[in-house]
Amino acid sequence: MRRLAALLLLLWAAPAAAQDPRLIADVSQSRVDIEYSFAGAELLIFGAIQYPGGREPETAPDIVVIVRGPPQPITIRRKEKVLGIWMNVDAVRFETAPGFYAVATSAPSTRLTDERTASIYELGLDHLQLSPASGNPPAEIREFEEGLLDLRRRGGLYKEVAGGVDIVEKVLYRARVALPSDVPVGKYTAEIYLVRDGEVQARAAREIEIGKSGFERAVFVAAQDHELSYGLFAVALALISGWAASALVRRS
Repeated sequence: MRRLAALLLLLWAAPAAAQDPRLIADVSQSRVDIEYSFAGAELLIFGAIQYPGGREPETAPDIVVIVRGPPQPITIRRKEKVLGIWMNVDAVRFETAPGFYAVATSAPSTRLTDERTASIYELGLDHLQLSPASGNPPAEIREFEEGLLDLRRRGGLYKEVAGGVDIVEKVLYRARVALPSDVPVGKYTAEIYLVRDGEVQARAAREIEIGKSGFERAVFVAAQDHELSYGLFAVALALISGWAASALVRRS
């Protein structure tokens, strides 16, 4: 309630001379901690629309909310049966695939903008710029892109929800985005776009940090900062565990 009151105060106090609408945005959590019992989380993205001169339009504009995770390179491989054995026969590497991507819209994305505008702002899964690094033919690259999107959709890391943004009295908006339990750590952005007559008229963004905490963070930091020592320790621990299990079996 305090955040909502602050947003309304900003809306009232803002100068009326602006010619374009303005988005005021906030998120329910600017940091999400992942612990051993982490089973996922839900982000609330909310805010208000400030209209020029305080005059509301006859019809409410549309809102697109995108929560985007850290970009990461990924190689997608295709397997085929060769002489009765499943083998990797083709591969495409993408340099900037987001680790998480969720988009919620107040209306179906096909009704919001044209293809060019949607591609510029990456409004929707079909308009993600994945930066393929391989020299494969365009048709083959598109086939691998669809495979990547399908894999991450099924894993809950990519999602698109038409009607996932509620607009109240043409001024207030809100959207809920679910984070799965295996969401990657890193810096995220919540991007909010105001769309009217096929054009993006305003935008806002907020940063979100998703990181490990407690014992998980200690292990994660050790693996990142001391790779050799961590690897040797992991091998030694596996050998000791195997020897201990074998000894217990022999005694029983």
